[in-house]
Amino acid sequence: MTAPRWFSVGSAGRTVERPGTLAASRAGAGDDAKLVVVFCSPSLDPPEVVRQIRSACPGVPLIGCTTAGEFATGGPDETGVVVVALGGEGFAVRTAVTSGASKDLRAAGARAARCLPQAGHRPHRALLLLTDGLAGDQQEIVRGAYGVLGAEVPLVGGCAGDDLAMTRTYQFFDDEVISDSVVAAGIASDAPMGIGVRHGWKRVGEPMLVTKADGNQVFTLDDRPALDSYLAHLGVADGSALDEPGFRRLAMTHPLGLSRREQEEHVRFIGGADFSERSLSCIAEVPQGGLVWMMEGDAESVLAATDAACRDAVDALGGRPPIGLFAFDCIARRGVLGDDNIMSEMERIATPAAGAPVAGFYTYGEIARTRGVHGFHNQTLVVLSMA
Repeated sequence: MTAPRWFSVGSAGRTVERPGTLAASRAGAGDDAKLVVVFCSPSLDPPEVVRQIRSACPGVPLIGCTTAGEFATGGPDETGVVVVALGGEGFAVRTAVTSGASKDLRAAGARAARCLPQAGHRPHRALLLLTDGLAGDQQEIVRGAYGVLGAEVPLVGGCAGDDLAMTRTYQFFDDEVISDSVVAAGIASDAPMGIGVRHGWKRVGEPMLVTKADGNQVFTLDDRPALDSYLAHLGVADGSALDEPGFRRLAMTHPLGLSRREQEEHVRFIGGADFSERSLSCIAEVPQGGLVWMMEGDAESVLAATDAACRDAVDALGGRPPIGLFAFDCIARRGVLGDDNIMSEMERIATPAAGAPVAGFYTYGEIARTRGVHGFHNQTLVVLSMA
C-alpha cells in the first residue's frame, strides 16, 4: 500500500480452519504495517490465533485483547477475530506492555504512557490502551497515563472481555498472551484523529448519596446497605431470590450515573454484589460523598448516542475524510439494543465512516480522556476516527 496513511480491517469466524491467518490476510497485515491490533473471541484459542497473525507479520508491533464480542465493517460477531492494520509514512507507532497491573494500576498506566512517540512532523498524537477490566479501578490507569502525558494527549481504548464470564481476560503483546496487563500503542500521525464519547443512558428517580465507599466498592447509599438501596430504587421488593448471575443481568441495564461537568454523566457498571455484606462492586471508583442516580436506557436513546459519538469523532477531523474508525462499545449497550437493533447500530457507525473500514469490540469498560483527568467510562460508546 502506497498511501501516506492507511487503515485496513480483516475478520474471520471460528468456522474457518485458520481464522487468524485469514483475518490477517484480509487486513493486509504484512511487513509494511506499522501496527496490528487484534480483537479475538475467548472461545477461540487466543495463543494459536496470535501465532497465526504473527506468522503473517512477524516484525510488526501487535497489541490486542479478548472480547465480549467483536465487530468489523460487515457487522458483529461473537466467536471470531478482527485484525486492524495501520501503515504508511504518515504514522509513527511505539508499543508497550505492563504486566501485573493490579499491583499498582496507576503505575501501570504511567509505564504504558511512556511509549508515545515524539510529535516531530507528526503533530497529532493519541495513546491507545487495552486493559484488563477485572484488575481493579481502571480510572487509576487513566490517572497514571495522564500524569505522564498531561492534558494535550488524548487517551482512548477499552477493557478486554471474556464473554461475560467475568473470570479472566487476556491481552496480547507481540507474541505474548497475558492477563492482568495493560497494552498500549502510542500513535503519532501527520493528520488529525478525533474521539467521540456518548452513552445514551438517562437519569431516573431521586439521587442517592454515597455514604460509604472504598474505591470501586460501594457499601452504603443513603446510609442503607448499598445493595438494598439499589434494589429498592428498582422496585425489587424481595432480592432474596436473586443469585449472582441474575443480579448481573439486572444490573447490566441499570447502571449508576455520576455527575460530571462533561456533556453526559459518567456511568458506572455494577459488575457484582456481595450478598452477605449487601455491597455493590463497580468496575471503577464511585467517590464517597458523591451523588449517584439510577440510569436507564432504551434502544432509541442508545442509538441516538451512537449517532452523536460517531458524528463527534468524524467532525473532529476538520473536514478531512476518515480512513478508518475504531469503536469501543460496552457489552451492556448491546444488551439494551438486543439482536433486532445490533445491525442498526453497525450501520450507524459505518454511515459517518463514509466507506472507510470500521473495527471494534464489546468491552467491559471504555477509555476516553479528552479533557480533565477523568477518562474511564462504563456502558458507553467511544469512537476513534483517523484521517
